[in-house]
This record gives sequence, structure tokens and C-alpha cells, in this order.
Amino acid sequence: MTDDFAADVLICGAGAAGLTLGIELARRGISFRLIDKRAQPFHGSRGKGLQPRTQEIFEDLGILDKTVAAGGVYPPLRAYHPDGSYSDRDPVERLDPTPTEPYHLALMVPQFVTERIMRDRLAELGHMAEFECELTGFEQDDNGVTARIAGPTGQATIRTRYLIGADGGRSFVRGALGVDFPGKTLGVRALVADVTLTGLERDAWHQFNDGDMERMVAICPLAGTDLFQVQAPVPVDGEIDLSAEGLNRILRERTSRSDMAVNSVAWASAYAMNARLADRYRVGRTFLVGDAAHIHPPTGGQGLNTSVQDAYNIGWKLAAVLSGAQDRLLDTYERERRPIAEAVLGLSTRLLEAQKQGGMRRGREVHQLDVGYPDSPLSTELPERSHGVRAGNRAPDAPVKGAAGQPSRLFRLFQGPHWTLLVFEDRRDMVAPRPGLHIYRLGTGGDVVDAWGHVREAYGLAPGECVLIRPDGYVGATFDADAIPRLEIYLSNVGVDWFKGAGVR
Repeated sequence: MTDDFAADVLICGAGAAGLTLGIELARRGISFRLIDKRAQPFHGSRGKGLQPRTQEIFEDLGILDKTVAAGGVYPPLRAYHPDGSYSDRDPVERLDPTPTEPYHLALMVPQFVTERIMRDRLAELGHMAEFECELTGFEQDDNGVTARIAGPTGQATIRTRYLIGADGGRSFVRGALGVDFPGKTLGVRALVADVTLTGLERDAWHQFNDGDMERMVAICPLAGTDLFQVQAPVPVDGEIDLSAEGLNRILRERTSRSDMAVNSVAWASAYAMNARLADRYRVGRTFLVGDAAHIHPPTGGQGLNTSVQDAYNIGWKLAAVLSGAQDRLLDTYERERRPIAEAVLGLSTRLLEAQKQGGMRRGREVHQLDVGYPDSPLSTELPERSHGVRAGNRAPDAPVKGAAGQPSRLFRLFQGPHWTLLVFEDRRDMVAPRPGLHIYRLGTGGDVVDAWGHVREAYGLAPGECVLIRPDGYVGATFDADAIPRLEIYLSNVGVDWFKGAGVR
């Protein structure tokens, strides 16, 4: 749907958020350009944790196996004591997978590795990011956005239907829109560096002076690489020497050890911690995602994960509107995602305070499996439910069998850019088939068999009820047989319209 436009969507920023959105649009056949003013991809490990909910998203995007193969699990925290001894503890709460939640452990994958895998996936889909290509200005009207771009071959002006600011905490797009970014500086400055280092084993996340904000330093082996990540609070003011020599001075001063040494620095940064949230996520045809919309401390490993989920949320909605759904569907992006970011800011700040006291441990609250949209205009229950899965909840996984006897999972049925309708114990044609909707019937005579009862337990639906799963893996609606006409209206409103497919053979 480009017509006289250079692309349907212009994405400014090729980090994790921009790449996620690019993959989402590419697999839906939506034209876009993905640009980044950097000369080359980000090569640091600022974000290194992938939470369980993000792993579910990566499974849907087709990159989970490669991500797992490239990373690893978090090692134990090794706290060193003044007398030279140490003790190990687990930094995360380790829970076994369940039928409804197949991933319970955070993965450690350096950000530059994660983004490389995402760029490879984008290439498989026929697209690539354009580096050294900068957005220098834009204006928008009722029909689209006029953007000015500067690149290696000079300047150009293009027309696009929508503009996405995925350009980080210092977002040019947010500034040009005049969107306020209120919040606070938290009075903590830290360094983070990816280094080659000798003198420490790679079997632990080494921590010295935990809880002492003047002398603390943490050294973590980066899974899948030969690098270590060094983290340490530093003075709020003044220059920080991030060379190998400067980092070695800090390590000697804070650990009193002479048997370890930084040999080289692959990437390093010193940054002040902030907690800020954009007043608006949408202005006309321009949207903010990821760090352009929210920034917070790294405690809890929420940043990259929240950014990925922003893009995962808006991607299918952009595609639906570009394919004919009503524009107000895009308003639900801010309605759903801004409260989540506000909660993440609070969680990350609380975890930062706990880290200052020493002994911070991450539990279920960082997994993002409980993120949901119960108050969204897209969450509908007819009739209203008081038990089982609710509209706006994350749709649970469950092992099932196909009618032919082969084992499968609900997540496998959900995988892809479509909506999914699960019909329970009812062989009637609830709704007419149409493009963008996959319909499965569970129960006697159905095409999916709840062989172990996990679907019934997770969803709690009675015979004749059905549940509609959004493309991003959340429950959009639950309906019983008497409310099927309302289901037809719901599907039409989100762009899954029978009439558009009426001529398809």
C-alpha cells in the first residue's frame, strides 16, 4: 500500500525496538525503511538479559533457537568478603517450566549479539537496516509524513504514511514533536564496559563491595563471547577514564587485587541513571517506541525487553490500519503500553534502591509474564468472566495433539501474524473463515485435542465458548455462542473483515 509514498512506514533507529518492528512489518508485507544515524550497528552489551516473555516473542518471530544457541543462562553471583573468602548465590529465582509458561529463566545474550540475530532475520525476510542515514527533519499532515534524510549519497525528501521514533533516550523524533519527557535523575552514575580480562574464572558473576556505592564493582562473563562486562558506580561529576588503564586503576582500587587485568576494551560507556516517561506516545502519524518513550535504571533487566514489546504491540496494529482497519486502533498502542512503562519505571527504581543495600535478587516480577491489557478497548468479554483466562491476559501455552495424533502446542498454533480463534467443544461454524484468522476447534470431533487437559485448566472455558487470541499473543476477547454477532463486529473493527476475503479462492 505505497502508491506515491516511498514507504508505508519510516522507522528511525535500528536498535532492538526498530528491528523488532521491522521484522513485524516485513512478515506482513508492509513496506518500510529502517534507518539509523550511526555508521555501524551498536556493538556493546548495554542490555544483556532476555526475560521469559521476550523469549516467547522471539519464538513467534522465529529467532529464539538462534538466540538461545548464542547465549546462556546467568551464572551464580559470587560475593567477595573482606577476608578474601567468597560466597555464591543465585541472582534469579529459578522455576521449572510449566505447560502454560514454557520459559522461566532469563537468558544472558549481549545486546550486540541479539541485534545481529535480529538483523539476520530481517535479511531472511528481504530487508536490511540503512546505517549512516539520519533523519534531519519532518512535517506531517492528515495523509502522511514528509521526512528529510541525510545519508552517504546526500540529502533526500521522502513521503511516508507513518513515522516511528525508535531512536533512543535522546530521541530526535521526540524532541521535534515537542513531547515532554518528565521524570527525574536518580543521582547515580555508572560505567559499563565490555572487556577482555585475565585473572577471573568465567563460572561466576563476580561482585566486590556489594552495597557500597563508592567501591562496588561487578564483573560478569558475557555468555557466548570471550568478553567480560564490567559495571561500577562512578562519581556523578567529572571525566571517567574508560581505557584499559583507567579501568585497571578502578579495579585495583576497589578489589585490592593485582592478579586480574583488563587487556582491551571492546566498548565502554559512562551514564547517569534516569527514570523518565514521555507524556505522549502518539502525535498524529508519528509514534514513539522503546527508549524514545521511556528510560529507567538497568536494574531488573527490563529496558530492551520493554522496548521489544512496544514494537511487537504497535507492529500488527500499523499493518492492520494500513490494510484497512480504522485508525483508532493505533490509539490503543499508547493506551496499552504507557501504563506498562510507568510500572517498569517504578520496578526498576525500587530494584536500584535494593541494590544500593546489597543482595538484590530478581523474581517473577521481572519476567513480564504478568503484563496484560485488561483495561484496553480491545479487551472484550461476553458475558463478563470471573474465572479462567480473561480478556487482556497473556494467552497461555499448552501441549495439545492434532486430530491426526501429532503432538503440538498452542504457541505453535498462534505463531505468525494472524489472529487465532479457539472454539471449545462446539462443532458449529462460529464465524466465517477469512484471511488473517486461523480457527481451531478443541474437543470431540475437533481438529485439536486437549489430550492432557492443560487447555481446559488454563483457559477455563465451557462448551460453546470461544477465545480470540491477538497476533501479539494476548487474549483479545472471549465469547459464547449467543454473542457471535458481536464477535463479527470485533473482527471487522480490528481489520479481520470477512468481506475483504469474500472473493479469495
